[in-house]
Amino acid sequence: MTSSRSLLLAALLATCAFQASANSPGDYVPETDPAVLRKLEQWKDWKFGFMMHWGPYSQWGIVESWSICSEDVPWCKRPPGVSYVDYVRRYEQLPETFNPVKFDPQSWARVAEAAGTKYVVFTTKHHDGFNMFDTRQSDYRITAPNVPFHDNPRSNITKQVFDAFHARGFGIGAYFSKPDWHNDDYWAPEWATPDRNVNYDTGKYPERWKRFVKFTHAQIEELTTGYGPLDILWLDGGWVRSKDPARGEGSQHWSQDIDMPGLTKLARSHQPGLIVVDRAVGGPYENYRTPEQEIPDKPLPYPWETCMTLGDSWSYTPNDNYKPARKVVQMLVDVVAKGGNYLLNVGPDANGELPPVAVQRLQEIGQWMHVNGEAIYASRAIAPYVADRFRYTALRDGTVYAIYLPEAAESQLPARLEIPGPAPAAGASVRMLGDDTALTWRREGDRTVVEVPASVRKRSAGGYAWTIKLPGAAPASQVAIE
Repeated sequence: MTSSRSLLLAALLATCAFQASANSPGDYVPETDPAVLRKLEQWKDWKFGFMMHWGPYSQWGIVESWSICSEDVPWCKRPPGVSYVDYVRRYEQLPETFNPVKFDPQSWARVAEAAGTKYVVFTTKHHDGFNMFDTRQSDYRITAPNVPFHDNPRSNITKQVFDAFHARGFGIGAYFSKPDWHNDDYWAPEWATPDRNVNYDTGKYPERWKRFVKFTHAQIEELTTGYGPLDILWLDGGWVRSKDPARGEGSQHWSQDIDMPGLTKLARSHQPGLIVVDRAVGGPYENYRTPEQEIPDKPLPYPWETCMTLGDSWSYTPNDNYKPARKVVQMLVDVVAKGGNYLLNVGPDANGELPPVAVQRLQEIGQWMHVNGEAIYASRAIAPYVADRFRYTALRDGTVYAIYLPEAAESQLPARLEIPGPAPAAGASVRMLGDDTALTWRREGDRTVVEVPASVRKRSAGGYAWTIKLPGAAPASQVAIE
């Protein structure tokens, strides 16, 4: 790392210390494996990802998995008048009616590509333990004989999804839940299941826990050997971890050490350079952090990704409230300007189709990305990051983009822009992306003043955000690329 980059990192550390956790405990532990570091740089170039939560629960249009957890929190609620035991029994029978005959992963990949996303993260298994891949470790899987879809040529859903997205050049991420509430070695049937955690003392029954660890490693080996090239192993269920009193963990739960060193070594023996995201755990196996449903106020001093739903729910729910494309674009820009990636989730319905309203939103987002993508892909954060209505990105060649995020009532770019910070190179041609008109500009103090003709404002009216290209505004050595 050059000295200028070191200074930039130090500045980031100083300004962002108050948010250093980003939903994870402790300090970020930098990766040292050169192959993983190269993959992380590639992942940073992608910027915009597509996520899908999907499983038999989509038939009921409910929150994924959580309704079978007996914690007293809103996302675990069940219908009134139904006992917990009866509800869980009915929930666990959902695979027997799961037959998504309209599942077409090629159409998913086309929609995601048109939206401008560059990588996919798919739920191979959520907390309820139902496997959306042809695992040999469990009968609770999409290819089991009691699942109507099992004899469909596309029944190994995870493989179909990964193949379809890989064919379009996407990075591939496998979401995998470390807890498995269907496995008798996690939620043992001898005892009640008071919460999301393993329901027995793992120190008192070590052989049982060892079976669960072996089961988990065997599934990871399946995913990393039978499903093509993987770029990301996205591990959820951060409560499954070794117990560390230094992190202030309560005494009511036992250690849930899943042997992350062994699991990571196994996975990377089959997929060299694999990014491992042991999310919300911290430590050396969380190669990037994942603030959920939120965007940090300031840049963070490590790789990070905001994961967020397009609607209100991670999984499919009827009549979900999908965010307007304008809002999503502005959140994407805000994330990228602060040095992060943006992972946007849509839940397919019970038939295997993406909801039409969600598809429409993704198409609208893609139209903006088609014009403005050069300011997003392969960019890095650059000071001042956020200033007034502007967000900044930079490319390796020193080109800086100032992206104007309009107020709710603004439908046209202002006639005069005063852009704080980076100055274009002397004599540079300043333009708005999507329009070839050279814009008149000058420096006034620490600002670049740009005059926007009425014709340009009229042609670009209704934009979700407008991007002003400032060639040569930063020496390449100042761009935060490691």
